[in-house]
Amino acid sequence: MTFGFAPASAVSLSTSASAASASRLLEPAEWAAAGIPLLRNPREVVSGLHARHLPKPATAIVAVLDPDERLRASASFTRRPAPADGWMFRNALLAQLRRVIPHDLRRRTPVRTAVLLYCREGDARWTEEDGAWMWGLRDACTLHGLRCGAYITLTRDGWQVLGEGRGGRRPNMDSPPEPFATSESPPPPPRTGGAASEVLRRAAAR
Repeated sequence: MTFGFAPASAVSLSTSASAASASRLLEPAEWAAAGIPLLRNPREVVSGLHARHLPKPATAIVAVLDPDERLRASASFTRRPAPADGWMFRNALLAQLRRVIPHDLRRRTPVRTAVLLYCREGDARWTEEDGAWMWGLRDACTLHGLRCGAYITLTRDGWQVLGEGRGGRRPNMDSPPEPFATSESPPPPPRTGGAASEVLRRAAAR
């Protein structure tokens, strides 16, 4: 005779996996207390990344800035349709960072800063998915020798630097790209990965 109960080991594994996933996210208060460096001109950073990568929903853009807040490298990729998990996000971000810029692990103190812009549906309020991206960004920066910088969401309502309360209506998910800001050197070409990113590349070329 059989009964409709899962084996204790299966229940235990499922519960522990769920708990581990839940622990791989950062709450807004934890993020604010982490001493994340403030961007001097967040709108310029957001506008530049938006124009370079033309993000659509579920697109993440990780960018590396030098001490003068100039863009040194950036990469975009599309999030896979799976439950939000900071460990998976960390691995995806780390893979992109390794593709576009050498690590700074030999430095005693990080010099360059990585920021993350994530384009998603919904409003600017924090979600558990945001918390998982925050956890993933912080961990990826540690493993690549970078300072962990701002986490920015881009929605139909505009952009928002989470944990800082700074944001704006443009650019937003539906707005056309703005001209690049004037700088001493031309902007580096975007680095993308995956089939979805190839579509973004073609769109940017048109």
